[in-house]
Amino acid sequence: MKNESDELIDRYYNYLSVERRLSANTLESYGRDIKKYLIFLESRNNRSVAASTRLDLLAFINVEKKRGLSSRSCARALSCVKTFFKFLVQDGVLKKSLILDVETPRLEKKLPNVLSVDEVEALIATPDTDTALGLRDRALFELLYATGLRVSELVSLTVNAINVEAGFVLVMGKGSKERVIPVGEEALKWLRRYLLEARQLILRARTSKYLFTNRSGARLSRQGFWKIVKKYCLKAGIVKNISPHTLRHSFASHLLAGGADLRSVQTMLGHEDISTTQIYTHVEKERLKTIHDKYHPRG
Repeated sequence: MKNESDELIDRYYNYLSVERRLSANTLESYGRDIKKYLIFLESRNNRSVAASTRLDLLAFINVEKKRGLSSRSCARALSCVKTFFKFLVQDGVLKKSLILDVETPRLEKKLPNVLSVDEVEALIATPDTDTALGLRDRALFELLYATGLRVSELVSLTVNAINVEAGFVLVMGKGSKERVIPVGEEALKWLRRYLLEARQLILRARTSKYLFTNRSGARLSRQGFWKIVKKYCLKAGIVKNISPHTLRHSFASHLLAGGADLRSVQTMLGHEDISTTQIYTHVEKERLKTIHDKYHPRG
């Protein structure tokens, strides 16, 4: 039988998924932080949600820090709990909440790792396109670098989402929001080859609505894509600390370096807030500073 805390969390989940359209991974992350806070409240003389104060929240964050949680994760947990209590007030569960006065600390944004243009070219050229899987992987990399898609968006693409003739891809992004992204001719060339020469060889007698599949004919997973990236980075001799989104970061940084305006890059990346996109301008500044330090006589 569910207790009061479980029922509150269920209602909050419903609010986040229906009203704010958050992904399953984000919901899981929110849920973990809230449950930890509610358990912490119980440990403080079984304090109720309604009686929770800013001191409770600050004490909770201090406990999490002592357990080794990073500053970024603590800030996320604090923000998550505040959002939960704001919902409780809006929903009429609480008349007011004292913890909403706690300020969430501003964190310095970590600059994403990006590949140079030469490194991207080397990575993209690594797959053996004489094989079906190699041709799939080349098309994967070409499309990702041409569009800056999130990995989750890339592996969720259906065949119908690609318009090879018109040169664009229709993407369902975060919050179920659609956006149209242009695809360059080089990526389109490899997509055509993949669709004509390799996709059905990988599927064999099977069918799939998804653009990219694995050997078993199932949709390529995020984990599967990550393994592909690591394998080819190793073959290409790339030793940088990369992530599944490295090509997305490189796409944005290279566009801005080439003179693209920030708003256009924001639209293609699917960022709601332009401040999220502005991080890539800092990446470019850091690159220019490195070049200046290396080559200027008084650098």
